[in-house]
Amino acid sequence: MISSSAGRPVTVIVAAAALAAEGLLTLVLGGYVAVETLVGRPTDTVTSLAVAGFGLLTGAGLLWVAWGLWQMLRWSRGPAVVTQIFALPLAITLIQSEQYGYGVPLVAAAAVALVTLLAPSSTRALMDGDGRSDT
Repeated sequence: MISSSAGRPVTVIVAAAALAAEGLLTLVLGGYVAVETLVGRPTDTVTSLAVAGFGLLTGAGLLWVAWGLWQMLRWSRGPAVVTQIFALPLAITLIQSEQYGYGVPLVAAAAVALVTLLAPSSTRALMDGDGRSDT
């Protein structure tokens, strides 16, 4: 199940795309909170700016990990799996609080990313020497 795109397995491509989508959305939401904090009247400006900063940093981090997967860098698999493990309970909490528009897509993206990251073809490509080292 190898793609023609530089010998990347399809599973790694899908995982990188899922993480990139999560990263872009997180970056956009962090930026939205920042803008709303600066132009609006937040109850607690410091907390609002902290939430915005956290969103922007998390989004940038997810994009960095997605780039690492795309480049077939071995280090990227661990953070990618861990972030998806944390995303699932967050998504379930969103669904339980009837925030379906955020929760359902997040469950889908996290499940797809986990399945593709843990697929044998991804494991072989990223961990068994086919993927590049941490350089």
